[in-house]
Amino acid sequence: MLQSLAFAAFIGCAVVHVRWPHGARPWLPIAGGVIALAGLALLVDGRRSLGSSFTTLPRPRSGGELRLDGAYRLVRHPIYGGLLLLGVGLSLVRSPLLFAPTAALALIFTLKSLREEAWLAQAYPGYAAYRARTRHRFVPWLL
Repeated sequence: MLQSLAFAAFIGCAVVHVRWPHGARPWLPIAGGVIALAGLALLVDGRRSLGSSFTTLPRPRSGGELRLDGAYRLVRHPIYGGLLLLGVGLSLVRSPLLFAPTAALALIFTLKSLREEAWLAQAYPGYAAYRARTRHRFVPWLL
């Protein structure tokens, strides 16, 4: 529910006509575009890596498998990380207002991932070792 509200707030902030000051504009769309593309790549690879284990809910799918390939080699939650990078990138491209719902999503995804990791540890005996060697939660080399 909160996640849906944050996504709706993101869309609402995107359509409000508040833009970056003109002096900052030349480099912001370029930097934002690069960050958004990196987020999209992380999100797509995370989704592809999950295959039939993908679910929109944080609880692991019964009969699913622990995925350790693709983006999951680098981070434990690449779909969340990809969405956050998309939010930051689009904030830089479009409007500073978008940082507020992106920050809300970061908090929601952090709380959601903590619950999800507890369930993953229960469902998959190898999850604790995977978590220990995969330091980054959302974004490789960053978060």
